[in-house]
Amino acid sequence: MNLIEDAWIPVIRANSGKGLISPWQIAEQEDPVMELAAPRPDFQGAMYQFLIGLLQTGFAPEDQDEWLEYWNKPPDTDLLQARLELFAEAFDFDNPNGPAFMQDFAMPDSETKGIASLLIEAPGGKTVRENLDHFVKRDVVNCICKSCAAMALFTLQTNAPSGGVGHRVGLRGGGPLTTLVLPPDRASLWRMLWLNVLDNGDVLGYPGKEHQSTVFPWMGPTRVSDKKGSETTPENSHRLQAYWGMPRRIRITFLDANIDGDCDLCGSHALQLIDKYRARNYGVNYMGAWVHPLTPYHFDPKKEKPPLSMKGKEGGLGYRHWLGLTLADDKNGNQAALVVRRYTEQRARELRIQRTSRLWCFGFEMDNMKARCWYDQAFPLFNLDPEQRKKLLLWADEFITASQDVSNLLRKQVKAAWFRRPKDIKGDMNIISMDFWQRSEPVFYRLLEQLSNVPKEQEIPPPELYSVWKNALLKMPLQLFDAWVLEAPIEDMDMKRVIAERDGLIRLINGCKSMKIIKAKALPEKEGTNGTKSAVSIP
Repeated sequence: MNLIEDAWIPVIRANSGKGLISPWQIAEQEDPVMELAAPRPDFQGAMYQFLIGLLQTGFAPEDQDEWLEYWNKPPDTDLLQARLELFAEAFDFDNPNGPAFMQDFAMPDSETKGIASLLIEAPGGKTVRENLDHFVKRDVVNCICKSCAAMALFTLQTNAPSGGVGHRVGLRGGGPLTTLVLPPDRASLWRMLWLNVLDNGDVLGYPGKEHQSTVFPWMGPTRVSDKKGSETTPENSHRLQAYWGMPRRIRITFLDANIDGDCDLCGSHALQLIDKYRARNYGVNYMGAWVHPLTPYHFDPKKEKPPLSMKGKEGGLGYRHWLGLTLADDKNGNQAALVVRRYTEQRARELRIQRTSRLWCFGFEMDNMKARCWYDQAFPLFNLDPEQRKKLLLWADEFITASQDVSNLLRKQVKAAWFRRPKDIKGDMNIISMDFWQRSEPVFYRLLEQLSNVPKEQEIPPPELYSVWKNALLKMPLQLFDAWVLEAPIEDMDMKRVIAERDGLIRLINGCKSMKIIKAKALPEKEGTNGTKSAVSIP
């Protein structure tokens, strides 16, 4: 099977529904492809990256004018097919006598593993031996079709977490977040992919067949990393390898006999199923200033350390991550992915997109070798001119900073209300913070959209919006405190302590620096008829 020439990618077409296509068919205009239909969410995200990588490698536009040309009208499928087939030999998947896609050809000594180990969440050998596979069971996946095997292999190589001694992590580190720009309205798959393809001014084009191993590392001898000084950096390889990193030494074992059956992942019937692969450690060790165009990064302010890709973290993705994923969070050194910055700074205005676009963010939360969770979230992506973007960044940062402080105070006071000696109590209290973030999220996004519509000539943010946020940050924590404390068992049933900690929560929130900034920009408070201060109600 060749991954460029053969039909193996599951998709949904506008009229005929589900089917399989070759990569070049994404540009077909008759019964166009509308969406991918991978059998798993991590495969879905990986296949978007696979197709974007193909376009970036073999069909990148020379400049923004050419990019706009193919946005308005997709290329002829014959042209796209011809361009991709220039490096089709690098995408042979089952090639027993030569290089194969993302597989190491020269592995005389290796360990044989069941094909389920290609799946990132699969229980490892130690977990199985000690009967600790409580949630993700062994022997659920035994045989899979070639299509799913190709998707699983690419998913593992591009997200590879630590896997033991010498089993290298992916080029972006283990379990990186990926962010893709999506149009505001229903669009063809071509447009959703093309929004995330950069021109040659941002990413150097394919260097040609004579240098293809610098882009596709499996097309040459593996840069084995069992000795010092064998690291792979942007300086000794091509930047396009960011799309095609191969940290793991893997060779899939294809059965000699044509054993047919149903795939354990997608359920489709296949004439040849795959049940094993071979693996060995000390594969490509990516080091240095690698920056993947589809991933947000944290940059060291002193520039003494290489950039670090943003990862999935406990508590999921929410509006507290919005700045670093969509614009830039300079205070914390976070920067949105290159494709996102190119869209917000240039393409949105050139395309004259009036409605709010979407930012699709996904990735694993990893604990070393353990996959703890898969996150998949959409964020609003506004069309702003530079002045609006600068102001929205400042205002949103003030909102988020205040939320972070309130969240920490709420968690601290709930714990103090529960226990007489809270510092002696160990355990994860993040569920309280998660509750706060989730409940305050709708209010934040409603206010954020209104802030994004503030005219660029207006320097001062609307005080009524700051009033709404102030009231939300005063009202919600008390509601949540009451819910978490008064409806839960309390040590010693000490209500005096509970009331003191509740009063302390109000005092601490009002006194923290970030809330004072919010209050200073909010509407002046008015004396109510009952002697209390009134404020704008929360929407």
